[in-house]
Amino acid sequence: MSIKIYNTLTRNKEDFSPRGKEISMYLCGPTVYDVPHIGHARSAYVFDVIRRYFIYKGYDVKFVRNVTDVDDKIINKAKEEFKGGDITAAVKKVSEKYLGIYHGCMDALGIMPPDKDKEPRATDYIDKMKLFIEGLVKKGAAYVSGGDVYFDVKKAKSYGKLSNQSFEMLESGARISPGENKKDPLDFALWKSAKEGEISWPSPWGPGRPGWHIECSVMSSDILGDEFDIHGGGIDLIFPHHENEIAQSEGAGKKFARYWIHNGLLTINKEKMAKSLGNFITIEDVLDQYPADVLKILFLQTHYSHPADFSWERMEEAKKAWERIAALMRKLKDVKENTRPDKDIDGYRSKFEEVMDDDFNTAQALGVIFELVSFINKNIENANKIGYAKKTLIDLSNVLGLLKGQRHYAVELNGSIGLSDKEIIDLIENRNKARENKDFNAADRIRKELEAKGIILEDTKKGTTWRVK
Repeated sequence: MSIKIYNTLTRNKEDFSPRGKEISMYLCGPTVYDVPHIGHARSAYVFDVIRRYFIYKGYDVKFVRNVTDVDDKIINKAKEEFKGGDITAAVKKVSEKYLGIYHGCMDALGIMPPDKDKEPRATDYIDKMKLFIEGLVKKGAAYVSGGDVYFDVKKAKSYGKLSNQSFEMLESGARISPGENKKDPLDFALWKSAKEGEISWPSPWGPGRPGWHIECSVMSSDILGDEFDIHGGGIDLIFPHHENEIAQSEGAGKKFARYWIHNGLLTINKEKMAKSLGNFITIEDVLDQYPADVLKILFLQTHYSHPADFSWERMEEAKKAWERIAALMRKLKDVKENTRPDKDIDGYRSKFEEVMDDDFNTAQALGVIFELVSFINKNIENANKIGYAKKTLIDLSNVLGLLKGQRHYAVELNGSIGLSDKEIIDLIENRNKARENKDFNAADRIRKELEAKGIILEDTKKGTTWRVK
């Protein structure tokens, strides 16, 4: 069965047909001026799962994620943090600082980094952006006005095709802001002339810096070619950012991206996240309280294209689900994996692939994993099945970025039950000794003591295991 992908460009679910054995993917990355929040985490994780599934299916994937390291917000942050200093140096310090924090958060989440040398920064592409813009001006698709360069949207006959809007619809809400030198409200800046106190570069049109939209067209085509397979990003980027990318790329004679994938946005208790509302939650805020896999399970429960809602109550529910996997992996700690086929277990793999092939339906895929967890718990004593079942569980979980790619999995309790692993094991050993000495009252007291702290004991033929309640 082929993979089906909902293509924003055609508004249809299509059979995915890559241009070759290697899939080329471009994801709009961070603008590095502040600490990343959980909305950034969701977008990065969505495309991490898609990338992992392609790899699982046997494809090579060339994955590019850009960095916007020059922007109005970065310049404002640089002025705020380095008052009176050299603006060029300040912008660089700010972008390096927050890119480092972003990388740290992605690593903590277990998000695969872009391929080597495939995380281009806008400031490294200034010369190539200028050449791209010059080409658009020569083709008549762009014009110079007062030191700025604008793309002439009226020259893009299919403008609005990604966002499914007509010229009339788009023009109804468009305005020319003070200081802009464009002919039409829909025209957008390719090059912005320098203002006092801003970072700038020399150009044929005078000192200035590139517009936001031109960055992605230049970086993606330079690394992936004039036509590539997948362009991804949040649904909020469809217009104007991605619409403008298509217009300027096609204006330069490039075919550009064939499939467009957009993830839904994240709300907090069904409200938009904003610092002004006091509901701005950073990735570090969440990871201080929960293992990364708990946040991932919350995300997986909603299809990537739909809005996802975050709440601390939902995180507690996700934690309980995560603890089911964690407890099972403890039981399987000493079980050796094997590749001996088993049709019962392969049935779970087939079902997992079936739902993931259908536009990456992670909610159903997660359900398959928990069905497999239940199967393993029921067959924990079956030596003929358990090694292959463990391997299958790890393989499928890793496709979703769970278990952090490790072959063994330890529960990260973070002090939530007030006992360390060693303390729990010592109490279990004391209980076992009490049982051997037929002191069943003492054994029962230890069981109840652990249960009061949220630890459930399970006695099996191979010994006593434990899990978090």
